[in-house]
Amino acid sequence: MDGAEEVRVNTTPYCWSARDGGNIAGTRLARRNRKVRSLSTSSASTSSEYRRTQSLHGPSPVTTFGPKACMLQNPHAVMHIQDPATQRLTWNTPPKSVLVIKKIRDASLLQPFKELCIFLTEVKKMIVYVEKKVLEDTTISGDENFGTITKKFCTFREDLDDISNRVDFIICLGGDGTLLYASSLFQESVPPVMAFHLGSLGFLTPFKFDTYQSQVTQIIEGNAAIVLRSRLKVRVHREREKGVFLNNGDVDSSHKAAYYQVLNEVVVDRGPSSYLSNVDLFLDGHLITTVQGDGVIVSTPTGSTAYAVAAGASMIHPNVPAIMITPICPHSLSFRPIVVPAGVELKIMLSRDARNTAWVSFDGRRRQEVFHGDSITITTSCFPVPCICFRNPVNDWFESLAQCLHWNVRKKQNIFNSEDDDF
Repeated sequence: MDGAEEVRVNTTPYCWSARDGGNIAGTRLARRNRKVRSLSTSSASTSSEYRRTQSLHGPSPVTTFGPKACMLQNPHAVMHIQDPATQRLTWNTPPKSVLVIKKIRDASLLQPFKELCIFLTEVKKMIVYVEKKVLEDTTISGDENFGTITKKFCTFREDLDDISNRVDFIICLGGDGTLLYASSLFQESVPPVMAFHLGSLGFLTPFKFDTYQSQVTQIIEGNAAIVLRSRLKVRVHREREKGVFLNNGDVDSSHKAAYYQVLNEVVVDRGPSSYLSNVDLFLDGHLITTVQGDGVIVSTPTGSTAYAVAAGASMIHPNVPAIMITPICPHSLSFRPIVVPAGVELKIMLSRDARNTAWVSFDGRRRQEVFHGDSITITTSCFPVPCICFRNPVNDWFESLAQCLHWNVRKKQNIFNSEDDDF
């Protein structure tokens, strides 16, 4: 597929378009000859230099090494990494439906919610999906003027109604939690998400509501950058059927395993017990270490700015294909946060000599107990969350760090003047 062509997904009404990059192998290599000085002799020699421009298959487009060696093509690759600068949103057909997610029990969002819904239904003539419990708010149901608009809404209930093939894109009103909730509603392909910053933190919500009409119009026209936030595919296997939560996630036919799609992190902790948690960590079937401490966090790059960074992990850009493993207050100080490649399979189990059970949660929800013999398998999901950018993936990320973590706010040191140079 040439990088100048559109990458179209037939199962959804939207796709990503790649510009100015790639060849038949997914890359375009710029080769130029220039004279270089040898390290061993003073004579000049000619060499070829490879430079990555707009690669669809990062992080390195070079798959040949020397005159005879090359990389074996893997037909079972989990993901292909596109250059962040080329990730643009486009539509196969114009969008007709939108899911509006509002933070529950927040009175400050009522007016923005009403304005947005009126604009989408009356001006843009779109089908608006709203969760049923949002409309049960007395301040909304009691508004007679807004009642004519709510009659046009399509409602759904979490865990009961499937809207995966009905929604063209999503608009979130609130903080980062609204986007996490939007992710949990879609266990496979996720529509593009436009998140407005109307909550406490704004790592994942780059848009301001002041100019929502022009911004939403621009998205409907398909003119926006996009960042693909990878998720974790989690499988909780129960040794005994009694421990399965049948109403959470997808459950296989044996009723011993549940599946989850996680955007931020999977947290395994000691729960209410006063004893240290004692869990074994496997990577691709091999025992890596036994985690003794308050617990362990397995997070995506998106989740690196959440619980993981509070536990001492590094912050990783969402476009970096990786999985982070961060211990929570480890008993052994030698166990530090580590980063492993996206696509590896992690498995967490209680150690045989563990004094107590453990607890697991997924993006802070679905908390449940883990018993001896149970296993939690984690790998990179094939269904990322496509988040619409305000500017581009790089600028938006650093802007969120500057605002949420107050970068460059600290008072700077005074410079030395000429008189101080003598001391």
